[in-house]
Amino acid sequence: MERQRLDKWLWHARVVKARTSAAALVEAGHVRINGVREKAPGHPVKAGDVVTIGLDRSVRVLKVVGFAERRGDASAARVLYDDLQDRRE
Repeated sequence: MERQRLDKWLWHARVVKARTSAAALVEAGHVRINGVREKAPGHPVKAGDVVTIGLDRSVRVLKVVGFAERRGDASAARVLYDDLQDRRE
């Protein structure tokens, strides 16, 4: 798999608890892909894309490194992205 829907990837990466929450987050304009605001939950993301997510009290900057067919546990979700904020601190 080389691409995946944005809302599905956010859900599989465990950024949000439900896929509908991921779609709502994108539609509200709280997600950027490579610095460009995205409002379509079905927009495809590919490996190498940098996804910036504005959450309630924080901002997460994640680089897409993989995809999953099914939602797994937290350790499985962790291999889907590199957290770019860890490198800054």
